[in-house]
Amino acid sequence: MELSVLFFLALLGLLLLLARGHPKGHGRLPPGPHPLPFVGNLLQMDRRGLLKSFMKLREKYGDVFTVYLGPRPIVMLCGTEALREALVDQAEAFSGRGKIAIVDPIFKGFGVIFANGERWKALRRFSLATMRDFGMGKRSIEQKIQEEAQCLIEELRKTQGALKDPTLYFHSVTANIICSIVFGERFDYKDPRFLRLLDLFYQTFSLISSLSSQMFELFSNFLKYFPGTHRQVYKNLQEINTFIGHSVEEHRRALDPSAPRDFIDTYLLRMDKDKDIPDSEFHHKNLILTTLALFFAGTETTSTTLRYGFLIMLKYPHITEKVQKEIDQVIGPHRPPALDDRANMPYTDAVIHEMQRFGDLIPLGVPHTVIKDTYFRGYIIPKDTEVYPILSSALHDPLYFEKPDSFNPDHFLDANGALKKSEAFVPFSIGKRICLGEGIARNELFLFFTTILQHFSVASPVAPKDIDLTPRESGVGKLPPTYQIRFLPRGGG
Repeated sequence: MELSVLFFLALLGLLLLLARGHPKGHGRLPPGPHPLPFVGNLLQMDRRGLLKSFMKLREKYGDVFTVYLGPRPIVMLCGTEALREALVDQAEAFSGRGKIAIVDPIFKGFGVIFANGERWKALRRFSLATMRDFGMGKRSIEQKIQEEAQCLIEELRKTQGALKDPTLYFHSVTANIICSIVFGERFDYKDPRFLRLLDLFYQTFSLISSLSSQMFELFSNFLKYFPGTHRQVYKNLQEINTFIGHSVEEHRRALDPSAPRDFIDTYLLRMDKDKDIPDSEFHHKNLILTTLALFFAGTETTSTTLRYGFLIMLKYPHITEKVQKEIDQVIGPHRPPALDDRANMPYTDAVIHEMQRFGDLIPLGVPHTVIKDTYFRGYIIPKDTEVYPILSSALHDPLYFEKPDSFNPDHFLDANGALKKSEAFVPFSIGKRICLGEGIARNELFLFFTTILQHFSVASPVAPKDIDLTPRESGVGKLPPTYQIRFLPRGGG
């Protein structure tokens, strides 16, 4: 019997057992569609995924509403104003972290991204301080990115203008920056271990963002007993954790307390310092899962943004030409781009901002919870209720962006052509849970993007008007379609 038939019969049986009215009231939650027992608001879900479903419900219920994903009530926050009122104005109340069902069996509330309470505060403080030390230490993060960018240029030259899928190139350079901070080393682009890790990241991000993973979010307590995407995600992340575990063992053997080399060394020294504190959060499990979180997020987010960005450059060659003109004027053909150049390159900076806005990489945001009963816009959200900050609704907010569904760098330029900040620009989220690596990611995007376009023109076998920007997946993450690109050396490059 097919899995879908089994699922339907089980669902029907549970419905008959549970159909004695709707779930009991929770505090005074915001309005939303009437839920059915067990399945919640399944009948109101759009088959194209959770984001489409939530945007459709927003039209009826406004910017703050409640949706039942299976039996769980989730409060949805849409639009720039609602997001800021919650995550900034009531930052502490909304600072809890919710679960993403498909990765929860791996993290289980450990590691800096999915931790809560004192565990989260301790790990975040430590991670920020340590990343600052190794990002801005003896060899600044700028220099690391510049050196990695030159390695990338050499690799792209070897393609001799042949058509290539750029995924692996962008993955390699972004992974090597976070590797230099976390593991104290970079990897050769042909290293089989490195290639295996990058493949696991790519595959896992795709699976986490798939429609089947979104279904799993609704019924994880039931679907976890059946084969599916969740089992592959678990297997992939376990393999990455095994790699991290081996690296930790190697670090332990070579550890010099007087000269920590990277994030792992510094964490091991803190573990040794806290070994007699019974409830210390600095233990092996938090080390592995914090490293996994930093490694995964630090690789996938920036590389996916670059991948989307260069597809957009192929679609809009006139924008690419304007960026290259600015690069030629400010930097010239030979000197490596530097972070100080950004202030003199408002058009390029606006294009990168628009790449992030349009790319809309984490459209649903990472789930939050409220850490106490919280009064918000006339409603009472009970302690531990999950909250989805729908970042996509701010990044596409028509009150802030004139053409929210079009790629338009003018969204970030004022009448004088200077860079214009926007309250709705929240690709890294906002508030206490803002992305740890925001600064590094912004630096990577600027230096990698400008270095590539300094040296290469880009071309596609597809006519610009026929290039489709529709994402391949749009769930927890948004993935651009796969494509082929030529990197053609420019004169003087």
